[in-house]
Amino acid sequence: MEEKKRKINFWEQIFLAYIESKNLQDFAHSFISIISSIMKAEGGYIYLLDREKNILNLFASKNPYPDLIGKLSFSSSEGLTGWIATNKKILAIEKNCYNDERFKPIDKLNEDTYESYIGAPIKKDNEVIGVLSVKKRRVHQWLKKDIEFMEVAGNIAGKIFEKYQNMEELEKKAHKLENIGQISKTIISGKYLQEILNLIVSLTAEATGSKICSIMLLNAKVNELEIKASQSLSPEYLNKANLKINASISGKALLEKRPIIVLDVTKESLYQYPEIAKKEGLVSLLAVPMILKGKSIGVINSYTDYPHNFTEEEIDHLLTVAAQAAIAIENTKLMEEKIAIEEALETRKIVEKAKGILMKTKNLSEEASYRFIQKQAMDKRKSMKEVAEAIILSVELEK
Repeated sequence: MEEKKRKINFWEQIFLAYIESKNLQDFAHSFISIISSIMKAEGGYIYLLDREKNILNLFASKNPYPDLIGKLSFSSSEGLTGWIATNKKILAIEKNCYNDERFKPIDKLNEDTYESYIGAPIKKDNEVIGVLSVKKRRVHQWLKKDIEFMEVAGNIAGKIFEKYQNMEELEKKAHKLENIGQISKTIISGKYLQEILNLIVSLTAEATGSKICSIMLLNAKVNELEIKASQSLSPEYLNKANLKINASISGKALLEKRPIIVLDVTKESLYQYPEIAKKEGLVSLLAVPMILKGKSIGVINSYTDYPHNFTEEEIDHLLTVAAQAAIAIENTKLMEEKIAIEEALETRKIVEKAKGILMKTKNLSEEASYRFIQKQAMDKRKSMKEVAEAIILSVELEK
């Protein structure tokens, strides 16, 4: 009867926690509190597995160490937790759990005050995504019902965590779409090119979680790529020498007009600045060419601070950003050309007017008037427009 009550109580609490939780972190804290309470344990933990980094991260806890949430991690094969994650099995220890040969002492945790331990893998479709465990300060003989309960709890956690992770993934996709929309608005905002490029790298780094995102443009005269924008504040990264396009990862992406992925730039012979990468904590790189009218004009680089296999979705996102950046550059160049043409026409009108004044007041020919303005400009180190404006102004002041 007591076991039946425990099960009913468990399901009621889980249902309420699921309804009331705002996100996965919220639910995980509620979940481990419920499990610890039902198991009458003084401490409880949920670690989530990061497969790319091959580590277990403390994601939620009951009682001790709330300040270590998100900060404590270790190899996925270490300790009692790592054994459960690796073997996909429940582990129950009646006493002296800290003396178990699989136990890994962690300086930040006073785990030698706990005697008994029980942990279960958190599974999603038979794939381990984390570990759930509770501890008691006193010796405790774990019964078959306890082991069965922990197995059920791990499976339930896996299913509910998956739901939350799917929702969070949808939110990330929405954020990326919002990022693309913001970049589009920036491009047509009339801002200066440097301001646009700075906004693009900042928005992209935020949307993708990049350690560093940078835009490099091709200097065709010297056949090099120059950093034009980056959200990084590192002087060493920002001031590093230009990249030779024939001897760099970014140059390869530019020349081959395709995305290039490097799992670890510090071990890649073609990467030119491994020491800077080590100092800045840069590991994986995705370099995507910026192509305009079939011609490569630059590269967008996105770095992570851990080994990362970039997904098709991530590559497509950066390709979209690269295309938008190329449009921004083209639009700015067209605007600058338009301004230059308008400026040239305005200068020509003013010079023509000044020539007319010289022809009339100094009895000079058209050619002599032009040469006079030209010589004055050279002698005084002024533009012909400034000299012509001065001539016009002097006549107007005499009236």
